[in-house]
Parts: sequence; C-alpha cells; structure tokens
Amino acid sequence: MNVMGKAVIMSDCPLPITDTEGLKAALQDANIPTLLMVYTTYSHDEEYLDSFAPYLRGIYTAEGPSSVPEEMAQDLRDRLFALLTSPTPPEERPIDTRLLRHMMGVSVGEEVPEAQVPVLYDQMGFERPIPRKDVPGRKMPQGVKVLIIGGGMTGIAAGIKLAEAGYDYTIIEKNKELGGTWLENTYPGVGLDTPSHFYSYSFELNPDWSTYHPKGPEIQEYLLSVADKYGIRGNVQFDTKVVECRWDDAKSVWHVTLQKGDGTTKTEDANAVILAHGVLNRWSMPNIPGLDTFKGPKMHSAGWDNSVDLKGKKVALIGTGASAAQIGPAIADDVESLVIFQRSKHWVLNNPDINTPVNEHIRFALKHIPHYKEWFRFRVYWFTGDGLYNNVKMEENWPTPDISISAQNHAAREYALWYINEKLKDRPDLVEKIVPDYPIFGKRIVLDAEGGWLDTLLKPNVTLDTDGIDHIEENAIVTKSGKRYEVDVIALATGFELSPALGPLEVYGRNGADLQEAWGTDDARSYLGVMAPAYPNFFMTLGPNSAPNHAAGVNMVLEAQIHYIIEALDRMVAEGGHAIEPTVEAYNEWNEKVEDQMQHMIWSHPKAKSYYLNSKGRNYVSCPFMLSEYWSWTRRPDEKALVVS
Repeated sequence: MNVMGKAVIMSDCPLPITDTEGLKAALQDANIPTLLMVYTTYSHDEEYLDSFAPYLRGIYTAEGPSSVPEEMAQDLRDRLFALLTSPTPPEERPIDTRLLRHMMGVSVGEEVPEAQVPVLYDQMGFERPIPRKDVPGRKMPQGVKVLIIGGGMTGIAAGIKLAEAGYDYTIIEKNKELGGTWLENTYPGVGLDTPSHFYSYSFELNPDWSTYHPKGPEIQEYLLSVADKYGIRGNVQFDTKVVECRWDDAKSVWHVTLQKGDGTTKTEDANAVILAHGVLNRWSMPNIPGLDTFKGPKMHSAGWDNSVDLKGKKVALIGTGASAAQIGPAIADDVESLVIFQRSKHWVLNNPDINTPVNEHIRFALKHIPHYKEWFRFRVYWFTGDGLYNNVKMEENWPTPDISISAQNHAAREYALWYINEKLKDRPDLVEKIVPDYPIFGKRIVLDAEGGWLDTLLKPNVTLDTDGIDHIEENAIVTKSGKRYEVDVIALATGFELSPALGPLEVYGRNGADLQEAWGTDDARSYLGVMAPAYPNFFMTLGPNSAPNHAAGVNMVLEAQIHYIIEALDRMVAEGGHAIEPTVEAYNEWNEKVEDQMQHMIWSHPKAKSYYLNSKGRNYVSCPFMLSEYWSWTRRPDEKALVVS
C-alpha cells in the first residue's frame, strides 16, 4: 500500500471484454462474493456492498451454493456485464484501507482484524512493488554474490527477488531440472492439500489451475513456467550438490564446496548463502527386518518408479498419511489386491474441493475478469490460513482436554467423526481402526472427498492391517500376529527425515563454529527461522520453528523470509559492511518466545506425537504464531537484533 494508506488496485486484464458469451457464462458460474468484490473495487458503492452482507457467512467451498437470493445475484451479474463490456472502461481508483477492510469482511462474512489487512493485501497480489534496484536513493549491492542451495519453489523465488534487487546470484541444484519436491514426487495421485489458487507466488498468480487443489505435474509445470519467464535457468548449476560451507573470517566470504554428479568437486566463494533445499527432501526408510531381502519392486513415494506396471499386481502400501491417502485411491482399481499397513492413526477430514475440477467458465473469470483472481485468492487464504489458528491453539480451561483443545478444534473433531462414521457406517471395524485418540490437528490430517481414501478402504480388494509388521520376506510381508501377505510390489509412503536439519551439509561459521554440532541430531534453533549467531550472511528458509503447520501458507512464509533476507542484505550494504548476523540476545529472546507460545499449542498435547517433535519432545519444526504475525515480523529487520560488521 502506498504512504497515503491507499490500496493501489491495478488490473492486468484488458477491458472491454469482447467475448460477451464467455463473460455471460463466467458470471453465471462465478463465486458471488468474489464478483461483489470486483464490482465494489470499481464502484466503491458501500450501500450496495452492505445489501449483500446479511447473506454472506463464513463458510467456504470453491463452488458451493450461494445463499444470496437469485434476484440480487442476477442484478450483480448484470451490473458487472455492463461495466466490463462498456466501450469506455471503468476508472481504476485507489481504495482506502477502511473500505478495503470492510470489503474483506463482507466477502468472508466476518470481521477482518485491522492488523491483518496489510498481509492480506500483500498476498492478494494486487500491486507489484517497484523492483528494489529501481528505488531512488537505494545503495546498489555492487559485487555482492549470493549462492542459493536448492532450485525448488523457494530457490526460484529467491532468484527472482535477488535479481530484482540487483544482487548477483547462483542456484545450486542437485537434480537435472528445477522444481524440487514437485520434480521428485511423481507417485500416482500426487498433489497438495493447499488450495491451488493460494499455492502460487503472490507476484505471479496462476488463473489456469485445472483443479481446486493442485496435482503434482501441474505444480511442476507452473514452477518451470515462472522460472522461464524470469530467466532463472541461466543462473543455475544443475546436477550439483553443496557439501560444505565454510566462513572465512578474514575475507568475510563463504567458501562453498560443490560436488558434481560425476563426483568431482570444486570451491566457489559467495558473500551470502541461502539454504533453500526445503525440509521434505530426504526419504524416511522404515527399519523393517527383511526389507532388503524383498525380491520385487519396492519404492518410496518420493522415488516412485513409473516404469513399474501395477495392473493386476498384489501391492503393499506401508503408511496411512497424506501420501498414502493419495496413492491408495489412485491405484486401488488397477491392482489385484492392496493391503495397507497402518503405522499410526490420522484424522480424516472431508474437503469436497480436493478433486473438483475448475470448469471452463470459472477459468474464464480468473483469466479475464479484472481483480477476480486476486479476490478469489483472498477468500481461499482467509478460510485456509489464519482462520484455522484456533484449531491448534489451546483454549484456557477447556473442559475436555483429552479429546479436544478449543471450541473450534472440537467442532472440527465432531465434523470429522460425523464424516468417518457416515462413510464407514457399515464397517464399524474400520472406524475403530482409523479414529485417533488424540485431538484433531495434533498431526497432519488427511483430506478426503468422494472416491478418496475412505471409499478406497471399503473396496473389496483392499485390506487395512493394523497389527504391525514383524518382518518382510522375499515375496511377502508378515505381521506381528502371524498374518502373511504375499505381495509383488511394496510402496513406502513413510515420509521424510527432518533431522538432522542440515542433512549431510556441513556449515562452519565464525572461528570454525560447527552448525551441525550446535544443533545436534534434532535440536535445531534459529532466529526467526532465518538466521543464527556466529553464522554471518547464512540464511535459512523454512528454518527451525517457521513451518506454518496450522494452515496452508508455505508459499507465503517463504516469500516473507526471502523479503527479510534481502532487507538484511540491503542493510549490510547500506552500512558499508561485509557481514550481518543476529545477536545472541535476540536469538535467545526469540527462542524463549517460541517455547513459551508452544506450550499453548496442540503440538504440546501429551497425546500429539508426530514428526514435528524431536527425541526430547520439543517441536522444532512448527511456527506457533499466526501467519500474519510472522509476516509482520519479517517486514524489516529489528536494528537491535542484527549486527553489521
């Protein structure tokens, strides 16, 4: 927003719209609250806006029925049709923040806190800020080279933003292509539980998603298209790993050891390093006796062999988490039999949008109706972002702490139980097997829809085994109760190793400080999830306690962290320094703040055991704060928290 407190709403959709038939069809199918926001953006007509307020409530589905009377809805469509086809395009006028907040509130049927308006506006993607290198009076970073480890969603965004700020950068990518997790994960049914229209860069919204929750190949296609648009490839070293980063105190540079795919090594110097390799990139292989003796194909979800034909095969699926819940429905109809081995229970929550396609009329609206994609993204973010925070924050003196932690959490539990019992009403044995004994959201949930996970469990060729695996033979899996399942293929949906947080990477800071040693196997800590004292110019993304595990928002957090990193580098350059790092005091204060808030979160519940927790029971992964809070803290570095030298 500009200094006058106005939202600068500019559209990239040309007017007038000449495809009148396409527009009519789009208006008929489009989301009414979103259309109302489009109209108000142009008209600023608060009286008309408020006439819809009684009919708009805080319930979200992508294509759910509208509660707005049809007569009112049609009047809105008619007004917009006239506006968007007029030979004299409507004027784009800035919206003051009071009206913007009011519009937001009407759209979602509840009050939007004033403090959240800036982050919502930022994530809606309305306004492209002036590239930093074009900001008058800013000191340019002459000769500052930044090395980015990883070419996934974070690395691509970091490259784009560093270039806009005038920094020289190189991306080191271990694979032969960009995309990170979306390049590597190609298992059947691979997708995301974050809604499509939020899972994209705020500066590069995608109106062309084919479903309301994105599938893996389409995410990969999106990331590559963005990388190509911004010319990222010319700055990437492919088929290369970073094995060591060593800070040179005398020269104030990082000596970075790189290893090519053929095993050869070389060292490059960089003024700053950004660790952008993500947290889900090292497979967790189960320690099951006999796994290595199995003669048939066995593959981890992140290393899927698509050349293996599963048709007519006896398949074992180990795991019942998010990946398993996608693989199972995708292969069940093709295989002779599917036995699923449950290691731990996960709550299953209905989301009808998971497999819903975006019809051509809605896609027309997203592509051609000005401001529609931005306002639609706002609604998606609101209902899948901080609106879910009270699901994971303990309510003081809550009367039933064993089964839930707050009113919102309890309501979600009841909805999940209703859905599970309705779906499995003829199979009480399955209900007993899958319903967890911990509060919902204590672990990552499984989202389900028609034809999904629970329907798969009901198929006659599918067996859910909860006995636990005793050992594996060359052609079978034997459970602890003595059951023997002959299988042709084993699919391992067993997740990822989060510790040690650096993986095999070795990082040595000031005076040879060893970050691996400081963190130990599973006790990583940082300042803001981005920096650590004694490691100048070494930046992390999605670092310790910065993962948004209460809601969708990984893309938002990584953008916020990249913004913060460049702000920190800009401060170093402006002050004529060569190094910037947090003080020990700021580091300690931040970690105390995290620990204090974590005691009020569901992850501290005695029954909530998950991969978020280390061997001592400390959650070193999740951010215990709201997305909007974290975003605001990363706008500008605290001058007292960072030291430039």
